Amino acid sequence: MAHTKSQGKTNQKSVRPGKRRGVKLFSGQIVKTGQIIVRQVGSKFHAGSGVKQGKDFTLYSVKPGIVKFFKKLDKKMISVIPARQFTHQSEQAGLPKTDTL
Repeated sequence: MAHTKSQGKTNQKSVRPGKRRGVKLFSGQIVKTGQIIVRQVGSKFHAGSGVKQGKDFTLYSVKPGIVKFFKKLDKKMISVIPARQFTHQSEQAGLPKTDTL
């Protein structure tokens, strides 16, 4: 006996739109308070300083600054460095000044 009916309605549903997940702001980019950094399912990235996690695992900024991605204990972490601290570190390293927020 056949597993599927012939000349009948298909069992597959229509194409559904994507959820628009992924990284929205990358390392070194300027972020404002409340901006979404990552939309994700589960905690692939973890919140560091200056970042909070929503109930749907969305990571967002709680202060303005510059996004930084790093690893800590084999976990991918995201933090936000205040813009003043970033410009101070770049001056000490001999790098040109960046625009502050």
